[in-house]
Amino acid sequence: MRAFLYIVVVALASDAVRCLYLPGAEFGGLRSSASSLSRFARVRRLPRPSHRVIDPNEDCFLVTSDEGELFFKSPSDEPSVCGIYMIAEPDKKIEVVFNYLDVPCDNGGLVAWIDGWELNGQVWPADSWDDDRLVESCDKRPNRKLVSRQNAALIQYRVPAQGKGFAVTIRHVRNARPCNVMLFGTEGVFTLRNHGETGNCTLITVSPSTVQVLDLNVGQTAKKGRLLELETGTIHHCTKRGLPDHVDIGGASGLDHTKMEVFDSLCGLDSNEARRASLIACEDTVARLVSSGKYHNSITLAFTPLSLDDIEHADLICGLNDL
Repeated sequence: MRAFLYIVVVALASDAVRCLYLPGAEFGGLRSSASSLSRFARVRRLPRPSHRVIDPNEDCFLVTSDEGELFFKSPSDEPSVCGIYMIAEPDKKIEVVFNYLDVPCDNGGLVAWIDGWELNGQVWPADSWDDDRLVESCDKRPNRKLVSRQNAALIQYRVPAQGKGFAVTIRHVRNARPCNVMLFGTEGVFTLRNHGETGNCTLITVSPSTVQVLDLNVGQTAKKGRLLELETGTIHHCTKRGLPDHVDIGGASGLDHTKMEVFDSLCGLDSNEARRASLIACEDTVARLVSSGKYHNSITLAFTPLSLDDIEHADLICGLNDL
């Protein structure tokens, strides 16, 4: 993975958002043009016009759930690093076309498409990363449509040349088989499925959340040979029981869900909705479906924001082990 990937460091608890390159890139001491932002939840969201010019003084760190065309023109030669964090509905992918790109390479200009999100040096989805998820460009635009594998993607850019810039068109396209899903500032019900395949599928909410399991079918419905299914009820602590197919419920202090703290691992066949909800007081709430490929696994979850009054009663508070 090349160094340009890790370019945004967000000081969530401070009064500023700082954009920096980590070691490996020859850029130090870059100042953010988004110093008025203090927390991730306060990041500006784009309104819904079909055309929009990015103001680097306000939108260096930008989250948008809208489609349409975005323009950026550098106002100075300052080498500020910024990002466009795109998110769509859970059953969508994000398609980006660069309509034009005029970013000189010779003075360190660079634009990168990332299939997923990167924040504080952590990437999501973390356990399905490969080099194809990163496309870097300068001097000339990518000659193809760039389509994410999930409902979140990122454009990071540095244009240290006044008057230079780029334009992109963002579209949300259908994802027939969503696996990794990000929810940003939302609540609702979502079903996570492995579609009978080997691997991990993850649902992450960028906030502390209350999680309730509405329907569970993990490690029970075989791909071949079983016609009769009997409800087992919810089986807890499945990883400790050595059961390969399970769902981890927990949270993380960042986007890398491979470093999540697990409150419980569930499996079994249970259609009873009368379960106690789990209160997860972490920066990100995570449900990770781990599948061996032998079963058709699915879990339906309801997410709601965790209230401040419930934090002290939470089942999991991330970071307590570090104190």
